[in-house]
Amino acid sequence: MKKKLDHIGIAVRNIEESIQFYTETLGGTLIDHYRSEAEGVESEIAVIDIDGDRTELLMPTNNTTSPIARFIKQKGKGVHHVAYHVEDLDKALTDLEKQGIRTLDWSLRTNKHGRRLIYLNPADTEGTIIEYCDYPNQK
Repeated sequence: MKKKLDHIGIAVRNIEESIQFYTETLGGTLIDHYRSEAEGVESEIAVIDIDGDRTELLMPTNNTTSPIARFIKQKGKGVHHVAYHVEDLDKALTDLEKQGIRTLDWSLRTNKHGRRLIYLNPADTEGTIIEYCDYPNQK
């Protein structure tokens, strides 16, 4: 199945400073800035476009339960995940299962932009957090 880089997720400690860096220094455009308290997300998110490529800045809003907070405590700020756009998430999940690649089932959700997403189990991806996503309402 064809895959295309969708975005890179960056764990940050101060989202305002990070927005300033990505817009002023890197010349990006702030597309959206919102807060998600959904279980397994619990983050403030800023979406930055730099010449057609997207970066999501992720700052934890709950230092106890946010997976971004856990990530920062373990690894520090920086690249959190790489997201790949697939044509059909359901088919991609079937393909992964056939290959023995596990997903983090709790992470399956649709975000406010209509992006359906799930994270692959880092134990099966050489330690990298990989997101698969599709946009079913844009077909």
